[in-house]
Amino acid sequence: MTEGVAGKSRMPDAVAAIRDSGFAIWASAEAGAGIRDRFDSVRIPVKGVRSVRVWGLQVDDERELPGLERTSVPDEELWEINLQAKDGSCYEVEAHLLVAAPPE
Repeated sequence: MTEGVAGKSRMPDAVAAIRDSGFAIWASAEAGAGIRDRFDSVRIPVKGVRSVRVWGLQVDDERELPGLERTSVPDEELWEINLQAKDGSCYEVEAHLLVAAPPE
């Protein structure tokens, strides 16, 4: 199922591919070596996927941001992948750091 709860956007194809594969790999070295070393270097088990909504804000007080009496920061939707580390613990990682692992 790629549709979320009402009001949420459709799951991106790259995230759905990770979910469907059941395994992920690092997309780049953007995630630090300290975190990457906790996981298998070939196939990282995926335990779950979730959508996280970061609510934006609106500032209407020029004392807070001089010259910008009405400033808005838009809402943002992030996708997190729950990964299982080599020691069995789980970590949530932003989806843009991962790609689906190739089939064995």
